[in-house]
Amino acid sequence: MGMMDVLRKRWRYFTAKADSRFETNADPKIQLEQAIADAQDQHRRLAEQAASVVANQRQHELQLNRAIEELEKVRGSTKQALIMADQAGRGGDSDKAREYNQTAEAFANRLVATENQVEDLKTLSLQSAQAADKARAAVQQNSLLLQQKLAERQKLLSQLDQAKMQEQLNRAMSSLNQTVDTEGPSLDQVRAKIEARYAKALGVSEVSGQTVETRMLEVQQAAMGSEARARLDTLRAELGFATPGELGTGTDMSAGGAAAGGAAAGGAAAGGAAAGGAAAGGAPAASGEGSAGEAPTGVPGSSGDQPS
Repeated sequence: MGMMDVLRKRWRYFTAKADSRFETNADPKIQLEQAIADAQDQHRRLAEQAASVVANQRQHELQLNRAIEELEKVRGSTKQALIMADQAGRGGDSDKAREYNQTAEAFANRLVATENQVEDLKTLSLQSAQAADKARAAVQQNSLLLQQKLAERQKLLSQLDQAKMQEQLNRAMSSLNQTVDTEGPSLDQVRAKIEARYAKALGVSEVSGQTVETRMLEVQQAAMGSEARARLDTLRAELGFATPGELGTGTDMSAGGAAAGGAAAGGAAAGGAAAGGAAAGGAPAASGEGSAGEAPTGVPGSSGDQPS
């Protein structure tokens, strides 16, 4: 194998490789437009050739029509020359008769040539007419093919757009299934961090809720609540209001039943008044000494001690 053969082989290899790479990276939309442009250009060239064939047919028809007209004129002239020669012969003028006969022979030669020309033109006109018919049929058929290609072009463009949208959707779906390697943390990492922080806060709260200080604080709050309730009961007794416990007994004052009660809370004494029977009309009122050292005022109209 010579050097030229090796170079030729490598050239064909690199050419095929470049063509393959070009076909792989080429845009189908541009290639489709190129194919349609080539088809349109081919149709245009075919139409131009068909127009030339039809023009040739028209030209042959015109030539045939002129030749037929010329043939009719030559035939008429030949007949006229023969008539004039016959008339001269009858008139006894042999010289004119001979001249007219020569003229008729000349017209006859021209008539034969014209007839041959007409026959040739008829043959050419017939052939050109057949060629024109074939050219028209070819143009019509190619026009239909071009219309089909244009319709196919629209269909292929729609399919190409759908393919591009499907590819974009596939890329989007694949990106959802893949872990994106970026500088910021991922959603799973943030979720794990928040859950760990929340669990730690719950653990600290549970541990801190079981300490001695917490229990002591609860005891202090309970003691403060008891003392406040006792103070409220004392104030109600001083004002003559019924305590919440007494409100639940349902004492009936209109029937004349007398009830008296006294409550002592938190080491403090309180006095209460008792109502007498309905017939006696009055009852002594008892007084108690509270924790504050004050004696409540007796009920007016009773037989007890009156204030000074």
